[in-house]
Amino acid sequence: MKREELLEYLDGLLMPGKFRDYCPNGLQVEGRSEISRIVTGVTASQALLDAAVERDADAIVVHHGYFWKGEDGRVTGIRRKRLATLLANDINLLAYHLPLDAHPELGNNAQLASRLGWIPDGRFGEQDIAWLGTLAEPCDLTTLAVKVAAGLGREPMVIGDGARTIRRIGWCSGGAQGYFEQAIALGVDAFMSGEISEQTVHLARESGVAYLAAGHHATERYGVQALAGHLAQQFGISCEFVDVDNPV
Repeated sequence: MKREELLEYLDGLLMPGKFRDYCPNGLQVEGRSEISRIVTGVTASQALLDAAVERDADAIVVHHGYFWKGEDGRVTGIRRKRLATLLANDINLLAYHLPLDAHPELGNNAQLASRLGWIPDGRFGEQDIAWLGTLAEPCDLTTLAVKVAAGLGREPMVIGDGARTIRRIGWCSGGAQGYFEQAIALGVDAFMSGEISEQTVHLARESGVAYLAAGHHATERYGVQALAGHLAQQFGISCEFVDVDNPV
């Protein structure tokens, strides 16, 4: 397929124009025009780039790409090596950040609900990125943490009373601890994100609402994984998700 065909399809599917984001969505580094093999991953790290080169990929699609607002724009050191790898091997780099968090089926938050058996019934937060819902089967916090660990392959950090019954839950992948207060105000029993801050602990203790920090990487790998399967089915081309381990 042509690069422009892939871009047009992904832009129509993920609708990046709807979002105010912290990086450019879509094509970030231009490579060859013909695409027959795609690699997807969470972050465009050197390890992912090297894996794409080994697989003779024509394009890489990630959640975390380059050119973030406020970062140093000079092409030196690690950035130079990453860009040199892409350019020397004529590989396209495409990135979709908030659009891949928010997509109702393939997005990170939708995939978390699917994996963990949660039933979405609303959204909240800036640009409706965070999700609300109910557990298919209410359980205590300790049991919920065990289910999250089994579903995501990573034991979460849990703040709260393990015996508390959890029915209503809010969640948002990645570094979304800033939405915790809004979730509390909306009446959830627990909130899950990828990261946690010092003040999050106090909010959880004082509100009585549980907080689960399940890992930034762990909560954001299922969107690009689902996207890989979708593209392979849609276009009949090789599309492989490569999981570069990250404990954070």
